[in-house]
Amino acid sequence: MSDIQKAMALLITSFTKYSGKEGDKNTLNKEELKELLQNEFGEMLCKANDKAAIDRIFKDLDRDKSNSVDFSEFVSLVCCLTQMCHEHFIGKK
Repeated sequence: MSDIQKAMALLITSFTKYSGKEGDKNTLNKEELKELLQNEFGEMLCKANDKAAIDRIFKDLDRDKSNSVDFSEFVSLVCCLTQMCHEHFIGKK
């Protein structure tokens, strides 16, 4: 597999590791999202332990107002964070 294919597989694996621990296996509830953010993003998201911040992130990601975050909504978070990291490192040159 190419590096991009490995990254895609890792995103899917990471999402499914947390989704469905409670309820729907294809979505993240707020507690599952919080656990994913804390464990997988750690210091990158300094507010992963802040309940109000988690509530805002969850609300922003849950575009269809289903009270859950599906894979597409999760990927939008990863894309935004990846773009921010890229811009940060480009700016350091």
